[in-house]
Amino acid sequence: MSTSTSTVTSADAFGAPAPVLSFSPLVLSVPGRPVDLQVRVSAPATGTSLPVILLSHGHGPSNNLSSLNGYAPLANFWAAHGFAVIQPTHLTSRTLTHLVADAPGAPYFWRSRAEDMTHILDRLDGIERTVPQLAGRIDPTKVALAGHSLGGFTAALLLGAGLNDPDTGNVVHLVEPRIKAGVLLAAPGRGGDAFNGPMAEQWPIIGAVDFSTMAAPALVVAGDEDDSRHFTDMGPDWHADPYTLAPSPKTLLTLFDAEHGLGGIAGYDAAETTDENPERVAALARLTAAYLHTQLYPGAPTWQVACEALTTGPHPVGRVESK
Repeated sequence: MSTSTSTVTSADAFGAPAPVLSFSPLVLSVPGRPVDLQVRVSAPATGTSLPVILLSHGHGPSNNLSSLNGYAPLANFWAAHGFAVIQPTHLTSRTLTHLVADAPGAPYFWRSRAEDMTHILDRLDGIERTVPQLAGRIDPTKVALAGHSLGGFTAALLLGAGLNDPDTGNVVHLVEPRIKAGVLLAAPGRGGDAFNGPMAEQWPIIGAVDFSTMAAPALVVAGDEDDSRHFTDMGPDWHADPYTLAPSPKTLLTLFDAEHGLGGIAGYDAAETTDENPERVAALARLTAAYLHTQLYPGAPTWQVACEALTTGPHPVGRVESK
């Protein structure tokens, strides 16, 4: 099965892509937040009862990709195939550093990042009414979450992982029960003795997560060349920890030859992508959409079809295991 044939077969599970409407910035005033919460909403031009994907950006070196302006290769695909995608600009975004450098919670804003998603869900009705041509088209009972890198850390908390607050020593839980399933993309792994890289002392919060309570269904995506030596000497397996250390039901997608950018998901033609591979990005977009579709619509064959098309045959993009 050739790569091109696999792509077509996987897309057929959703039908033809729809034109996408994208609206930004939608500004939400949040009491106590040092700046307003700005979001981008992308949705197909047609269709009703749209499920929602909340997308949490990472903390990369670009000024704008770590904001509502990033991750277009994923957000556009998901929207074109039937999801309403909502992307906040978290307080960790480089676009806000000059405004929030001295704000409470800086520089990690770990609690605020998770709370951004709760604020969005609390105001989903208003978001739906504000975005042109979206009113009445969202299904608020079908909400999923995706996050890349630091966004994967945020996703883990919202899906049930605990966090040992370094400032208080207390275990914090920020689980959001309205989120039914998630995708963790190149997310950080365990702390403890494995969290021993040169950047570990600067980011103690990363090593404070306990995956043992992350009970919600999740797809963990890890690149087999994603060696984050600045945090750990475990090698690429570190990014599989949210699968290995969390309870079922979980699925692990290991992408072959992928580094931390997973082929370039943060933006089109991003110079910071060390493993640029448009075919990998396209396959990942389809696989993640298929996983969330099957989670939100139990019994749908979408995930099985995508896996058979893209992770089997002579040119698989990766391997899948589940528990």
